[in-house]
Parts: sequence; structure tokens; C-alpha cells
Amino acid sequence: MTHVFHRHTHNLPPVAVKGDGPYIIDSQGKRYLDASGGAAVSCLGHSHARVIQAIKDQVDKLAFAHTGFFTTEAAEELADFLVGKAPEGIEHVYLLSGGSEAVEASLKLARQYFVEKGEGQRRTFIARRQSYHGNTMGALAVGGNEWRRAPFKPILVDGEHVSPCYAYRDQRVDETEEEYGLRVANELEDRLLAVGPETVIAFVAEPVVGATAGALAPVPGYFKRIREICDKYGVLLILDEVMCGMGRTGTLFACEQDGVRPDIIAVAKGLGAGYQPIGAMLCSHEIYQSIYDGTGFFQHGHTYMGHPTACAAALAVQKAIEEEDLLANVVRMGDLLDKALHERFDDHAYVGDIRGRGLFRGVELVADKASKEPIDPGFNIHSFVKSAAMSVGLICYPGGGTIDGRRGNHILLAPPFIMTEQHVDEIVDKLGVALDAALVEAKVA
Repeated sequence: MTHVFHRHTHNLPPVAVKGDGPYIIDSQGKRYLDASGGAAVSCLGHSHARVIQAIKDQVDKLAFAHTGFFTTEAAEELADFLVGKAPEGIEHVYLLSGGSEAVEASLKLARQYFVEKGEGQRRTFIARRQSYHGNTMGALAVGGNEWRRAPFKPILVDGEHVSPCYAYRDQRVDETEEEYGLRVANELEDRLLAVGPETVIAFVAEPVVGATAGALAPVPGYFKRIREICDKYGVLLILDEVMCGMGRTGTLFACEQDGVRPDIIAVAKGLGAGYQPIGAMLCSHEIYQSIYDGTGFFQHGHTYMGHPTACAAALAVQKAIEEEDLLANVVRMGDLLDKALHERFDDHAYVGDIRGRGLFRGVELVADKASKEPIDPGFNIHSFVKSAAMSVGLICYPGGGTIDGRRGNHILLAPPFIMTEQHVDEIVDKLGVALDAALVEAKVA
């Protein structure tokens, strides 16, 4: 019997009692290699001494001060660090407690920016199908995953959705990657013209789609064309890097690899690496200045935003990533993981695509490799994969509804930046065992 309201009321999860680098140890002494970082969170593993000491030091000085009354050294230093690394023109940081909060703040700031400018008729957001931007009401409304949206759809604000950049399924045989990218990006312009560009606040997108599509990266040129369209119609570009950012793809900000600068960026997860709950919204100076010159007050806020203990932890995480040269390790280990996944699964009858960037990798499952026909949703294969992986001591992040919220399956991998070649081998070996066992148990194979 438990009094905790767990995520699934029919399943009581193991009790985690200790962390050891990339491993979590449960109350029975079983070790699990955390190959998904939980949900792409634990980028430094679970026992980084420097981060733990930074938290202790901050609590010794000051655990909490409400931002309605004070700023803190920890918040100021973290903001300085982030702006120093952010894309050019991104100059201000609004510190929050997680990814959904960061997205909510992004949406509200974008709306208030236009209100301050006298363009209050702008009320619509455009995002992509199969996107995921969080579970709060605004973030859920913008998100494009129908499975998550369905129970709450009657109470969500209206939004618009265009196609994702999903080359594996949607690129035509007569198109190059660049031609496909331009075609799918131009859907944004078509939708803007259909709804009236003067009514649109922003286009919202994950640079690399995570939970709902399995490390789905854009083709070259896609986001540059998106930026051009946004600029043409005076629409803001909000990039949600909650899952794919903070080094996960090999650069601190994922959008660096696509050569674009958004107007607003949402980050979390790897920002604090799970050592404290923290997220952030970063915005351009132009947007900040519109608030400064207008009401002077962003009409938003949360009790624990800018929490000094969380800020101290996040700063220690980011300094560790920089000083231990872990982004270089993300690239090296990401390449090794990609190679190992291809070697193990390219000939697997139920693996259709292997994709991603850095230590953010996805494996899409199919019933037939040639036709790309997905596995029947009735098999619930992603649940079996998760269970089978846990049984062999592997934490991965399987998902269903990859294609349209109902059909399709993938396995997301987001291991810690501290991993070694040995961990790559362990991940691929255990994933192979788990996948084969799950296919048999689910009666797919």
C-alpha cells in the first residue's frame, strides 16, 4: 500500500535509494544503467560530487528568498553564464522550476510583447503535430501530441498545427533532404496566410523532437527557412529546448547546429541535471525592452522561480560540463552510440530507423522494414520494452503514437554526458536483449 499518487495507479515502481554515476540502485540492490537520464534530465549521472557540494554550500548560506523581494548571487551568476553562451541577441533569463513552466512563461511573454506593442489582435500560436511542450494547460494546448491532449481538448485554447520535419516517413523519393525541408517549412507560410499572419503570435518548435517522436532531428535548411518566414510576417520564433538543449545534442543550445537564433528559448532538464528542479526562459533584448518601455512588469510569476539553491546547482552543473569538456564527450560517445546502434539493429526485422544527434538517439520500431508499416498499437509494444529493459537493468524511454499520437513506436535514449565506451556497449547489449524479449512477450514476434 502506498499513499503516493504514482504516475500509473496499477504499478508500484521500485524504490530508488542511491545513485552511482550513470547508475541508479534500488532498495533490493539492483543496478540500472540510466540510458535515458530519466527523461533526458540526468546529464551528469546521479552522484556528481561538485554539484552536490554546491547545493550544500548554498543551503548553508541561503536556501530560499522570494523573487518578489530579492535577487540572489546564485540567480545573477547563472543568468550571466547562460547569456554568455546563448545565441547572439539573447540577453535576458527568467528562471523557473521546470520545463512546462518555461514554456508557459515563453507563451505568456510572447503574447504580452505584442500587447505592449499595441498588437493585441495577435492571439494564435502555431506549432507542429507530434510536438510536446509540457503538461500545463498552455503548453498542452500548443503541443501537438493528440494522445496527451485528448482528455483535456475541450478546455484547451485553440492553436494551429503544421507537419513535423519527419524525413523518414514524409520525404518523397524524388526529393533531396533540402527540397523536403523547404517544402515542409513552407507549410508554416501557408498556414499563416490561411489564418491571417497579423493574428499570429509565434511559431513554437523543438529543434530536435524528443518524447513524442524519438530524437527526430530536422533536415539541413529547415529551420533557416522557418526563421525567414517568421521574420517576413513579424511572428516570433520560440524554440523549446527543454529536452534537447543544454548540451544534449553536442552543443549547449541545440539550435546552434541549425544556424538560427530564436526570439525566445525554453530550457530545463539538463540545465540542473536533476540535482534540483529548475528551468529557464531566455529572450531577446528587444522583447525585454518592450516590457521595460511599457508596463515594466511581466504579468507572470511562480513562488519558487529563481530559487537560489536550484540556481547554485544549475551553475555547478553547467561549469562542470564546461570545465570537464563534456560536450566533446557528448559528440564522441554520441557517434559511438550511433555506430553501435546501427551495427546491432540495422538488420533487425522490427527496427525501421535510427536517428538523432549527440547523446540524443531514437530507434523507431516497425512491423515491416520495407513498407515502414508501424506495429499495431494494440500490442502496446513500448510498455513491454520498458518493462523488459528494467528487468535487465536498463532505463530507456520507449514511446507510442510516434506517427500521429496513436500509431508508431520508438525508443528514446539520452544517457549521461559522463558515459564511456563501456557504457555504450552495455546500453546496446541490454537494449537488444530487452527488445527481443518484449517482442516475444507482446506476441509481436
